[in-house]
Amino acid sequence: MSADPVLVLKFGGTSLGSPARVRRAARRVAAHVRRGRRVAVVVSAMGHATDRIVRLLGAVSAGVRPDPREADRALATGEDLSAALLASSLAGLGVPARSLRGGEAGVWAKGGFCGGRIEDVDPAPLQTLLAAGIVPVVSGFQGARDDGETLTLGRGGSDTSAVAIAAALGADCHIVTDVEAVYDRDPNRHADARRIGEIDPLALLVLAEGGATVVHPEAARLALVHRVPLRVYSHRAPLSGRGGTVVREAAVLEEAA
Repeated sequence: MSADPVLVLKFGGTSLGSPARVRRAARRVAAHVRRGRRVAVVVSAMGHATDRIVRLLGAVSAGVRPDPREADRALATGEDLSAALLASSLAGLGVPARSLRGGEAGVWAKGGFCGGRIEDVDPAPLQTLLAAGIVPVVSGFQGARDDGETLTLGRGGSDTSAVAIAAALGADCHIVTDVEAVYDRDPNRHADARRIGEIDPLALLVLAEGGATVVHPEAARLALVHRVPLRVYSHRAPLSGRGGTVVREAAVLEEAA
C-alpha cells in the first residue's frame, strides 16, 4: 500500500507575526497530522523581520553597500528563526518536528548572492524525515549553492520554495497568507477587488504577473509547469483549510463542479 500523499503547508510572514500566530500555525499543522496526513512545512520570516535585517545591514555598513555574501547570510536568518520557533511549537503539541535550512532540506540554488534561483530540489532529506513521522519545517527564501554558500531567492521567494518542494514530493501545496483568497487585484489597495474561489494555474500566473500579490509569479509559474495543486487561504481560516481559492487545472475544476 502506498503512503498517504504529502501536504506542503507554506506560512507567510503575517501568519507567523506573533507568538500566538506561531502557535496557531502549529495547531494547523498538528490538525493535518492527526488526520493522517504527512506534512512538510515551509516558512517565511516573521512579520517585518526581513525589513529589519535590511535596515540593520544598512546601519552597520556606514553607507557602503553591504557585502552580498554576508547580506545573504544575514537575510536567511529570518526564515531560520521562524522555522525553529514553529518546530519548537509543534514539539510542544506532541508533534515531532525538525527545522531545516534550505540546503539541509535539499533545495539547491544557482546564481549570485541576493538573487539566486532554485535549480533543483532533492526530496530525499524530506522523505527520510516524513517516513520517520517527523514534520520537516523548512526555511523558505533560500537554498544552497554547489560550493556550499547560502543564496536567498528574492522577495516572495518562500512561495517559490514551497511550490518547488511540493513538486519534488508530488504534493499538494497550501499557501497560508494574510488575505482570505486570491483576488483579481490587491484587496489591501482596492476595496472593489473580486475574490476568486477557483482558478486554473495559467490564469493565476497571468494575475500574479499582472501585480496580484497573493502568490509570487515564479511560484505560480512552477505550479503551472509541474501541475502542483494549490490552495490559498488566510491564517484566520478554519484549521481544516477549507475555503480560500483552489488552484487546479481547468479539467479538474470541471470534474469537481
